[in-house]
Amino acid sequence: MNELVTITGLSKTYGHFTALNNMNLVIPRGRIIGLLGPNGSGKTTLIKLLNGLLTPASGQILINGHTPGVETKAMISYLPERSYLTSNRRVEDLVEYFVDFYDNFNKEKALGMLESLHIDLHARLKTLSNGPKEKLQLVLVMSRDADLYILDEPIAGVDPAARDFILKTIIGNYNENATILLSTHLISDIEAILDDCIFIRDGQVMLCSSVEEIRETYGKSVDSYFREVFAC
Repeated sequence: MNELVTITGLSKTYGHFTALNNMNLVIPRGRIIGLLGPNGSGKTTLIKLLNGLLTPASGQILINGHTPGVETKAMISYLPERSYLTSNRRVEDLVEYFVDFYDNFNKEKALGMLESLHIDLHARLKTLSNGPKEKLQLVLVMSRDADLYILDEPIAGVDPAARDFILKTIIGNYNENATILLSTHLISDIEAILDDCIFIRDGQVMLCSSVEEIRETYGKSVDSYFREVFAC
């Protein structure tokens, strides 16, 4: 079965505001997918629902046949836009935290990447500059053997050199059975690694297509077509 995530009739409201409106979507295995849309389109709400951090008003999400919850925690490795790591902890402590908390965490893999980045295991998180901090968080997330990696704005706020490393790390840890769902505003920077794109507007999927199909059909890059569709 090629379907990793199946979303049917998914809706989520906050008071009188509808964040997701009867969304239907299938996310296949073995793809790097861009989750794209303007602010307020519903991307963050969808990500939180996939992670079981919110409860839908109606509809269903199935991840490997399971609704988001205890069973799916091991299937998803999530990099949130804002760090949840304790700033006073040492790098080595954070690695051990992931070892203790996640059975599918590969410590050797993480330590190898951190060594190649020259990140001091004894350094406290709060002493790291933005680039190394973002790299550390990505290393921890990508060192898990997950089915679905959800990366929320992984290259925002870092310099071009750090962006290159982050993209190489994503590609280098990608296997044919896992899928990476990548939410970003920096489309031109990540377009080269994407297989597919999902455009979201007003809580609904307006386009779900391969990057190749977008280029062939519209004669534009994903970034150019996105700017045309959303007039930005």
